[in-house]
Amino acid sequence: MMFPQSRHSASSQQLKFTTSDSCDRIKDEFQFLQAQYHSLKLECDKLASEKSEMQRHYIMAEIVKRLNGICAQVLPYLSQEHQQQVLGAIERAKQVTPPEMNSIIRQLQAHQLSQLQGLALPMTPMPLGLSQSTLPAVTSSSGLFSLSSILASQAQLAKEEKASREGADSHREEDGDKSD
Repeated sequence: MMFPQSRHSASSQQLKFTTSDSCDRIKDEFQFLQAQYHSLKLECDKLASEKSEMQRHYIMAEIVKRLNGICAQVLPYLSQEHQQQVLGAIERAKQVTPPEMNSIIRQLQAHQLSQLQGLALPMTPMPLGLSQSTLPAVTSSSGLFSLSSILASQAQLAKEEKASREGADSHREEDGDKSD
């Protein structure tokens, strides 16, 4: 009967040995999976960042196309002096590199944030008809954004002046018809 007990004892030692080995293997696999998860998470974060950057570039390209179209439409209505200034600004804008654009955007955001912190009122659009002196000056930090808002304001003012002149002309014609 000694033989079966020693066999049982040997079997239990093998079982303990394999249990210990199994635990070590499971631990190693778990650490491998954790490392793989970490590297995949970093890769996913990198891809998400690249996706955001690609979307940003796409949006910037769309903005550039639209601003270019707006400038092309408004340019003929400007005086010769203003046309030259706008063309010069457009040429300077074409020379801006992506890192410079990012720096300008960060400066603009910081400037807007500092302005918003000082205001208790919500931001509202400027009323039309304000004089040029009340419009913000075009600075390196505001770039094309201020330029486009100034051009849009000038175009709207030009349309309003034209409409008021046409209205005055039609009143003169009506007054002339009444006197006959």
